[in-house]
Amino acid sequence: MRRYRIGEMAALSSLSERTIRYYEELGLIAAERTSGGQRWYTDEDLVYLKRIIELKGLGFSLQEIQKVFRLKDSDRTGNVRREALLAEYRKKLDADREKMEVLRKHIDELEWHVHQLEKAEDGFTECPGALCASCQYRSRCTFFRSEGEKPLSD
Repeated sequence: MRRYRIGEMAALSSLSERTIRYYEELGLIAAERTSGGQRWYTDEDLVYLKRIIELKGLGFSLQEIQKVFRLKDSDRTGNVRREALLAEYRKKLDADREKMEVLRKHIDELEWHVHQLEKAEDGFTECPGALCASCQYRSRCTFFRSEGEKPLSD
């Protein structure tokens, strides 16, 4: 198994030496130390660093990553970690789906406003009026009135 100094590990992982030391302080990786205190890392440490990068990219906090990594010592088969990761992935997926729905509604609202402003080509002093009846957004337009309704007050 190959061993790496912290500078090599930083280059291979695209992390700073400071970040690697911080992850070591958190117990996410564990360097071997020489009698002079020099850190040496293994291929396994590099895999863990890359996994941390991946999980952070997916929205995991360091505390969530730490929780899963700590299971390693008591999880010989890896099944407990797999189940813990699966549960965390599902939580992230549900949260991101909720965010996506909120964003979809926001985009829909912006499209409605763009559509309304595009219809008001002859000035921006009043609602497009007659065009409202055929507008795809009329069900949510606060200005639309059906035939016979009294005008909106300003």
